[in-house]
Amino acid sequence: MSPVLSGVLQMLALIVALGLAYRPLGDHMAAVYASGRHLRVEKWIYRVIGADPDTGMRWPAYLRGVLGFSLVSVLFLYLMQRLQGSLPGSLGFSSIAPAQAFNTAVSFATNTNWQSYSGEQTMGHVLQTGGLAVQNFVSAAVGMAVAIALVRAFAIPHSRLRSSPGTPTRTGELGNFWSDLVRGTVRILLPIAVVAALVLVACGVIQNFSGIHQVGQFAGGHSQQWNGGAVASQEAIKELGTNGGGYFNANSAHPFENPDGGSNLLEIFLLLVIPFALTRTFGRMVGSVKQGHAILATMVTIWIGFTALMMWTEFHHGGPAFTIAGGAMEGKEDRFGIAGSSVFSVATTLTSTGAVNSVHSSFTGFGGGITMLGMQLGEIAPGGVGSGLYGMLIMAIIAVFIAGLMVGRTPEYLGKKIGTRQIKFAACYILITPALVLGFAAAAMALPTPAHSMTNSGAHGFSEILYAYTSGANNNGSAFAGLNADTQWFNSTIGIAMLLGRFVPMVFVLALAGSLAEQRSVPATVGTLRTHTPLFAGLLTGSILIVTGLTYFPALALGPLAEGLAS
Repeated sequence: MSPVLSGVLQMLALIVALGLAYRPLGDHMAAVYASGRHLRVEKWIYRVIGADPDTGMRWPAYLRGVLGFSLVSVLFLYLMQRLQGSLPGSLGFSSIAPAQAFNTAVSFATNTNWQSYSGEQTMGHVLQTGGLAVQNFVSAAVGMAVAIALVRAFAIPHSRLRSSPGTPTRTGELGNFWSDLVRGTVRILLPIAVVAALVLVACGVIQNFSGIHQVGQFAGGHSQQWNGGAVASQEAIKELGTNGGGYFNANSAHPFENPDGGSNLLEIFLLLVIPFALTRTFGRMVGSVKQGHAILATMVTIWIGFTALMMWTEFHHGGPAFTIAGGAMEGKEDRFGIAGSSVFSVATTLTSTGAVNSVHSSFTGFGGGITMLGMQLGEIAPGGVGSGLYGMLIMAIIAVFIAGLMVGRTPEYLGKKIGTRQIKFAACYILITPALVLGFAAAAMALPTPAHSMTNSGAHGFSEILYAYTSGANNNGSAFAGLNADTQWFNSTIGIAMLLGRFVPMVFVLALAGSLAEQRSVPATVGTLRTHTPLFAGLLTGSILIVTGLTYFPALALGPLAEGLAS
């Protein structure tokens, strides 16, 4: 079978699998967030944390819940790392240094999972499972909760589903954060992750609490060591929750995490399934599945287009060495080939996953640019769990506003008027991440110390810096490779970029949701833009590409585009 045909078949298999899961999973998530009852285990959790799940929250209270819980998560994980040397199951590893502990705590609590360390050489079993894996669940649930809060703002008051506990008994309420957090974890993420972990074990992913083993003796008396771990369970939620943090330094290129092509395809499916299915949840909750289909069509168009471009750049890059190898094989696993690596790289950078099964720095210049652009779009095709949906809805508001300007009419979306206040919130949401990426990248290039971490010079060296801050500020977590990020500068600045890139946009999302929830729905008229049509999906796709292109094109021209044109 030709490598190109293999890639096409993998995409077809993914589309079929995602299509089969789309409706049942989307409907299940809509029912979960609209349910009026609490499971027994959920009631126990509410008692432990002291939360009342039936109290409705307006957006400031909902935001305080998000920020308060996330702050506690950062502190808890930071302390676990600083105390690792005293914890059981540490495998003899010492406590994590303060700068790296801060970076890692922020990384996992913000659903970024950027790693400036080698997991198998730094962290023991308790820290991996009791610290990092737990954050993989709850950080994903936070993103889903914020997305559902925004959806409820559009659904009020005409949703055909019963509102979740406490939502809304009076104008402006968005639901209850604690209820959304617990339900997303207990009823959605946990059951799917358990099944996925069992399947991954069957595929050959390890699941144990083995100690450190000597596996070889080399010249000069040196030996190679490896340790086991609860890898399958962490791998499942790392992909399902679009987290991305690997148990091992090689991440999903490691055979213990991703043994073969079958497990590779399963992991890609896991990182895409919830973000795509959330569009069905959105459609059900606003009372029109066609609205969800329009958002889905935009996501799928960008995803397929980026994957096709990636395969073209990696298969057809010129030169005799590439011809003999069948394409650009540098940095890619023979187990997956160019097709499996290309599909994975696009999926992981168009979502906020950050898992990698190849070295993105070794892709062609244009290929590396595609991975960067996927994150710079805002990771909305389909994006992270929750963050992809609310990012796409922000862009839908921008598209509706542009259409309104064209015809001189007050824009409306799903029965809610989009006025000055709503556009300001949407504009702030769009601007914050580019400001972080470009600002920190410029500072790193201008100052002398960060330059010492660059392995390469010229366009490729600049791409290393640009990719690092793009990944951090967009809460992706993947690395371009070639950059030594375990320094005081990068641990601190990327940590700050992750914090601000996660929570400042959430402030604007929830503020927008609050302003929409306070409105009364206006009836559609002959002048109302139909937002469930292919025309709107095309307008939305164009708006996303144009806004991103205008923002990042100059920086991309200095990095991956310059490298690609020079090769």
